[in-house]
Amino acid sequence: MNAGKADLSALFKNALEKLETARILYENARYDDAVSRAYYAAFHAMTAALLSKDLSYSSHGQVIGSFNREFIKTGIFPKKYSSIIQALFDDRQVGDYGIFVKISKSTARDHINKAEKMIEAIRLFLVQ
Repeated sequence: MNAGKADLSALFKNALEKLETARILYENARYDDAVSRAYYAAFHAMTAALLSKDLSYSSHGQVIGSFNREFIKTGIFPKKYSSIIQALFDDRQVGDYGIFVKISKSTARDHINKAEKMIEAIRLFLVQ
């Protein structure tokens, strides 16, 4: 593994900070932004996992596709993560760009919980 521990640590720290921000936004009834931050928390954790395999990408689609190939299709993480990632991405789009459609409180809570579980699973993978 050529990726430095400092790089992985910085990416994962960013994931945890985004998750904490998602929680704060949720507690302040900012559900659209909470979902956006939950997505980015998972995104940064996925990026760290990929970097642990010396893989780095410049677009969201590439990160998601590569994470699916490297970690989900190989059975390292459960298949349900693929649909979780897609739902987080789709609702992040709504949260960031939707004007007439808003994210509900329950959807935001669900996304934060799922992102948190993914991040913890990725953390356990990275410390192995």
